[in-house]
This record gives sequence, C-alpha cells and structure tokens, in this order.
Amino acid sequence: MKDAHLTDKQSFLYPRSHYYGHPANLVFNANLQEFAQRVGIIASLETAGKISSGEAYSKIELLWEQLTSSMQALTSDAITTKASASYF
Repeated sequence: MKDAHLTDKQSFLYPRSHYYGHPANLVFNANLQEFAQRVGIIASLETAGKISSGEAYSKIELLWEQLTSSMQALTSDAITTKASASYF
C-alpha cells in the first residue's frame, strides 16, 4: 500500500504525458517535459518568496541552456547516425 501511495505522489508531482510523435524525438520530449516541470517549481518558489526573482531567472536560464545543449547534441547525433547509415 505504501508503494501505491508513493507512486500516486510521484505521478502528481512529476506528471508525464504520452508521446505520440516520431520515436527519434522521444528523448527530447522527455527533456522538454522535465524542463517545464522544473520551471513550474522555480516559478512557484519565486511566487511564494522562497527565492528571489534574480535567482529564479538564473536557474531558469541554466535549465534553458541545458535544454538547448541537449537538443543540439541529439540533433548532431541524428545527423551523424544518418550520415553513417548512408555509407552502407
């Protein structure tokens, strides 16, 4: 019963939606959902006065940089995979 309660709590705090797009974009979609979840938490902390606006901005900016770098890495991996597949 305790595991069921923990699972319900996890799904409430960290909701995930199903992905129906192209399988190659699945990792980026997961990263995007995590980014949105963390931005929501940071915005809530700033609204509640737990962190300053400047601190919230810098945290969100860091998350954005991580998201864009992951997108670039995934894009370059996809290009490399397509290029190597075309040699065979």
